[in-house]
Amino acid sequence: MKPRFIPHSYQRDIIRFIEDTPRCAVWAGMGTGKTASTLMALDHLSLVEGNIFPALVLAPLRVAKSTWPDEVAKWEDFKHLRVSVISGSVGERERALADKAEIYTMNYDNLIWLTSELIDHWPFKTVIADEFTRLKNYRTRQGGRRSRALAEVAHRDVTRFIGLTGTPSPNGLSDLWGQTWFLDKGARLGRSFSAFEGRWFTRGWDGYSVKPTPYAQEEIEDRLRDICLTVPGLPVDEPIFNTIEVDLPLKARATYNEMERDMFVMIDKFGVDAPNAATQCGKLQQLANGAIYVDDDHNWAEVHRAKLEALESIVEEAAGAPVLVSYNFRSDLSRLKAAFPQAQVLDADPDTIKRWNAGKIPILLAHPKSAGHGLNLAEGGNILAFFSVDWNLEEHLQIIERIGPMRQKQAGLNRPVFVHMICAKNTVDFMVLERLQTKRNRQDILLAALKRHAL
Repeated sequence: MKPRFIPHSYQRDIIRFIEDTPRCAVWAGMGTGKTASTLMALDHLSLVEGNIFPALVLAPLRVAKSTWPDEVAKWEDFKHLRVSVISGSVGERERALADKAEIYTMNYDNLIWLTSELIDHWPFKTVIADEFTRLKNYRTRQGGRRSRALAEVAHRDVTRFIGLTGTPSPNGLSDLWGQTWFLDKGARLGRSFSAFEGRWFTRGWDGYSVKPTPYAQEEIEDRLRDICLTVPGLPVDEPIFNTIEVDLPLKARATYNEMERDMFVMIDKFGVDAPNAATQCGKLQQLANGAIYVDDDHNWAEVHRAKLEALESIVEEAAGAPVLVSYNFRSDLSRLKAAFPQAQVLDADPDTIKRWNAGKIPILLAHPKSAGHGLNLAEGGNILAFFSVDWNLEEHLQIIERIGPMRQKQAGLNRPVFVHMICAKNTVDFMVLERLQTKRNRQDILLAALKRHAL
């Protein structure tokens, strides 16, 4: 039987707020359980009020395809909810729309297509905008095409609209108008962006640059207080752990299974073998991460980008807040540097740590061995993402502690610490995770896994 979803106190606040506020925004970081909390609120409302489903979830592609369906499948409480993922070709999208479901998930890129298909018979009573800041560029007479497409139906046909985000104003207060228009059609911050800007911002001498007035923050927050919830009561004494599960693409899955079964795979023109169980385990970890060494000189070949895409979502949701990223293999580092040109590597230069703690490095790449005892990175951020997990429990705990709750308190910061673990489904990643969570012996875990495969 699946586990029951037992909300924490701050998740109960989210549930009550969504139930009591038909058009609202929940500002809570990744890993706080806002997806499950939203599902529970909608499920409660469907029993009390009805007319809640079908609901449309708008999200980045990976979140739409995996996070929401996985969250529904995870809990016993939601076993009666059906999910249809609207993605792929036009034909695949049309078939997904035709499926009977309570929840339909779709990435923002397909909004123009969806609204053109359904503009005269919009079926979704509830819309959830996950990563709500994707709608920040809406303007009544211009702005983003996708947000303008959604605006056609947002107030005409949608009775409940829920925005979810970790950081509502990554580039300043001006980001808030476009999002909140979908909640109240400009009633609180002004019917147009120009009215909003004219009231709370002043223009610089060049006529283009703008900055908020001294009273803008307080007044805007006060006006939004009844429809926007900043999640209270987040625990600050323990890190908030969040396991992000990614699916291996079909070809990568076949390669992984072959290495697991035969201890040998062909990657392009290279034959990669694992002469013993320890080497095989390392090769499987590499494949789970997305690249594998093809020779003894550590030349590597990329197999998939699923974890890079998951990390992109973490960085996007951080919305400008610095992210510390832990990696394992040299191939991980090379791929991370290519995918995130703004990232810097934690090296022996003391200036790197100073710049991180001063907020001047948006993404810091660190190997657990380089982030050992005594290093304090807490002032620079409170978000840690494990691009890859490794068996060494001490090093794992040490890198968490670099930005951990105690370090945060020592820096005079009273904020929660988020630890995101990116793990490939049905891979050695979850054996490593078991070691890290239970402190079981590595050999015992591997032997137990071999027995499960033999059954």
